[in-house]
Amino acid sequence: QVQLVESGGGLVQSGGSLRLSCKASGFTLRLYAIGWFRQAPGTERERVSCSRSFGEMSYADSVKGRFAISRENAENTEYLQMNALKPEDTAVYYCARSCSEDATVWGQGAQVTVSS
Repeated sequence: QVQLVESGGGLVQSGGSLRLSCKASGFTLRLYAIGWFRQAPGTERERVSCSRSFGEMSYADSVKGRFAISRENAENTEYLQMNALKPEDTAVYYCARSCSEDATVWGQGAQVTVSS
C-alpha cells in the first residue's frame, strides 16, 4: 500500500522545537518530491516546504531560518525540524508526495500547537 504516516506532533511553548516525521511505505521516498503543508482553523492550506529528489529544499518565507528538512533514506523517512516555534505556527501539518496541493498521497496530519 502506498502511504505516508506522520508522527511527532504535540504541544510546545513559544520558542520551543518539534520534529515531525513522514514515513513512506509502498514507494521509495528518495525518488519523489515531498511537500509539507499546514492548515490552521479558518485559514487556507499553505505550503511550508518542498524537498525534491535531487536535493533542492525550499521553504515558505514565514518559516525560513526556523524550519529544516532532512531525509533518512535508509528509513524511507523525511523529517521536518521546527525551531523557534511561534503561536502562529499552530496548525495541522501534512506531508504529501508532491510539492503541489494536487498531490494524490497525503499523510494523515499531525497537530502542532504552540502556546504563548
